[in-house]
Amino acid sequence: MLKIGSAIAVAVLVCATPSRVFSADFDGSKPLLCATIDVHFCDVGEVCYRTLPALLGAPQFMHINFAKKAIIGPHRTAEIRFMEPSEGQLLLQGTELGYAWSVALDTKTGAMSTTLVNREDVFVLFGTCTPS
Repeated sequence: MLKIGSAIAVAVLVCATPSRVFSADFDGSKPLLCATIDVHFCDVGEVCYRTLPALLGAPQFMHINFAKKAIIGPHRTAEIRFMEPSEGQLLLQGTELGYAWSVALDTKTGAMSTTLVNREDVFVLFGTCTPS
């Protein structure tokens, strides 16, 4: 009986530890590498359509450098002008090329939702991040 109890305690400890470790990875304390997976594009008065990031010129990968307050893509860097941690997420905002953008980062899983918006268009990108 003691062996089973010890095995259960070890299993709980092993399974619980990564969630605490990984959650610290997405709280803004470590740089991240993020991959865009899915993109939706909408025009005023039109039906939105879904496509791959590369077809719309969205970067496949981007780095988030919290220390430099920057999101770094393969062709340009965007300044993070606003950053707010809240329950379960980290919100980032800025502007670039006539678009306002927002990134919502899940602080537990690294899942990412991003919007880019101007008066005519909206892009919605979904992806995931990992510590870099």
